[in-house]
Amino acid sequence: MTTTSPTRAPTPAPARPPASRPSPAHLAPAALIDSDHPAVIAFAAEHARGDDDRARALALFHAVRDGFRYDPYRIELSPAGMKASAVVERGYGWCVPKAGLLAAACRAIDIPARVGYADVRNHLSTARMRELMQTDLFVWHGYTEVWLDERWIKATPAFNIELCERFGLLPLDWDGQSDSLYHPFDRAGNRHMEYVAERGTYDDIPLAAILEGFRAHYQGWGEAGDPLAEASFDDDVEREVAGDTR
Repeated sequence: MTTTSPTRAPTPAPARPPASRPSPAHLAPAALIDSDHPAVIAFAAEHARGDDDRARALALFHAVRDGFRYDPYRIELSPAGMKASAVVERGYGWCVPKAGLLAAACRAIDIPARVGYADVRNHLSTARMRELMQTDLFVWHGYTEVWLDERWIKATPAFNIELCERFGLLPLDWDGQSDSLYHPFDRAGNRHMEYVAERGTYDDIPLAAILEGFRAHYQGWGEAGDPLAEASFDDDVEREVAGDTR
């Protein structure tokens, strides 16, 4: 006599926890996400064009991404150097303060926003950076989370479109409806970035933790006497594109 085992119902997937709703901190100015700074307020007022929050957030995303050059050679790991307003005043920044500026600009027009971080492997960096860092792991890579349509949506405004075109990268766009993180490949099909570990989201830029991470992984990047500060990121990109890695 043949017996058959009763058919078991498939185990249901665990329920996804609901997204944490914005708190008052996600609309308030913070020490480094200084959304009450006159330069940030003026920037947000100038660029936040649109009929609804999504349109205004998209306009701010593109204004931050393309209006401020990405420059990882000139970083200042101090409270003054990491403020969102510092990006507006200088005209350039790197991923962490540019993400902070997008969050600050959103808060300035009453759209909740916060900042998030992850460790990523960057397979396309300059020879000078590779020599200094001795790794392709970038810790505490920054992005922004914006509250739209009752959920948090990631936006990454780091690489300006002009740099992408020169370096052969796909410009990272954002539609305000889905997460926008780094494309895994460049225009030629070479691997660009991959996310290794998430570090979570914060109401303000966690400068002390970022400093600790940098000092644990790198020798001198962003510190006094950093040799990158005396070089030109744009010039090095041109040499990389031309195949000259000297």
